[in-house]
Amino acid sequence: MDIVVIVVGIAAGVSLVTWIASLATGDHSWVDRIWSIVPIVYVGAFWAATGFTDPRLMIMSVLVLLWGARLTFNFARKGGYTGVEDYRWPILRERMSPAQFQVFNLLFIVIFQNALLLLIALPALVAYENQAAPIGPVDLLLAALFLALLVGEFVADQQQWDFQKAKAAAIAADREPEQRFVTSGLWRFSRHPNFFFEQAQWWVLYLMGAVALGAPLHWTIIGPVLLTALFIGSTRFTEEITAAKYPEYAEYQRRTSMLIPWIPREPRAAAADAAAS
Repeated sequence: MDIVVIVVGIAAGVSLVTWIASLATGDHSWVDRIWSIVPIVYVGAFWAATGFTDPRLMIMSVLVLLWGARLTFNFARKGGYTGVEDYRWPILRERMSPAQFQVFNLLFIVIFQNALLLLIALPALVAYENQAAPIGPVDLLLAALFLALLVGEFVADQQQWDFQKAKAAAIAADREPEQRFVTSGLWRFSRHPNFFFEQAQWWVLYLMGAVALGAPLHWTIIGPVLLTALFIGSTRFTEEITAAKYPEYAEYQRRTSMLIPWIPREPRAAAADAAAS
């Protein structure tokens, strides 16, 4: 059977299972629980279709496996596999009628997100279709960049984890936390450095497919484009919730880049003093 048919069939099956699970349990975070797993399956399937002989697909498969292992670990330690639902879905359920939310669940949470997980893996299809293209220095540079971004995401998530543990400990000890959200480390240069590194890795995977093709543009660019659009929309919604909880978050938003790490602006008071002088 054609490998594309097999991969699309797996994606359709996963979509059906996550939809049925959401209806049966009333928990709409099933796609979150398979997010770090199915791209490994899709990319690995294309490598398997070569008899595990293609070196570029081997590199891509290993990189995506490392990506998935790190994300699965981080999701698991936050309780993602214990039945805890994404905190955003109850908020949206309050804003929608039950029928509207079920349509949203089917079209966005299940179909769109599962389709996106397939699309971001499809540079592996390009590599599969261009197995004759030899591995070169650019492939190795891109692989190294992917690993560097992976490390960056690990560091950002660890900094967030350490902050939340310290905050929880302070609250448990009946003390007011010094800060209510993390603004240090990588979070000083981006409000969501983990999101930046996450998206960038899939752009690098796209470039690896483009190198195999020998052309900078290919239709599989729709995967990282849609992923970036999803993250931007999701980030804005998340920040809307955060800003409602913490009024001081507005100043952090003013000073700090949303996604791309950048030099932070001066605090408002310091900027005002500089202007006055």
